[in-house]
Amino acid sequence: MLEGKSVVITGATGSLGRAAIEAVLLERGEPILISRQFADDFYSDLPRYEIDLTEHDATQAVISRIGDFDAVFNIAGGFAMGKKVYDDDRDDWSSMFALNTETMRNVAKVAIPLLIQRGGGAMVNVGAYAAQSGKADMGAYVASKAAVMRLTETLSEEVREHGVNVNAVLPTIIDTPANRNGMPDADPKSWVDPTRLAQVMCFLASDAAQDIHGALLPVRALS
Repeated sequence: MLEGKSVVITGATGSLGRAAIEAVLLERGEPILISRQFADDFYSDLPRYEIDLTEHDATQAVISRIGDFDAVFNIAGGFAMGKKVYDDDRDDWSSMFALNTETMRNVAKVAIPLLIQRGGGAMVNVGAYAAQSGKADMGAYVASKAAVMRLTETLSEEVREHGVNVNAVLPTIIDTPANRNGMPDADPKSWVDPTRLAQVMCFLASDAAQDIHGALLPVRALS
């Protein structure tokens, strides 16, 4: 599905990032990894770039150095429960928008022109199933992910005629060690397996999805 394609993966050291690396390799693609920091032994045989994606100029400098690539998986982001909307949530708001929205925008500002220049490609963003509507005590998170989703649709309309596909997956809770530790009483059987989520992202980056533009694809477990 991705044979011969190079895929930039942001947030590469997280659970979904790791799953995406393995999925791209399984599809005979070539992962290019981006994270704030790498352990010495973390996929050391693959191209790796350490960068804080909330910093626009640094993002531009690094991605411009990568060279040619076919697709981008915008996985970098974060989650935190927040305060009431009417409470003082300035720290929550700044943190969620920096991690989820600004990282995606900073990458898009550099990567999309490069994809247009090469004549096509794909960008797959990560929204959130929960952000399709308001959720109590999650205002900053759902607002930041909703922004990612609206930007995905808007960007798709701007670049589809250039042969660039921009779509997003909307997972429910992802089955990660951090989520299991943070919600020990929950049943992870109803959560999304990161490997299966990564496989959906690979499909959206493949030639089989070249006619899919601006899709916000819910990804939920069966149970």
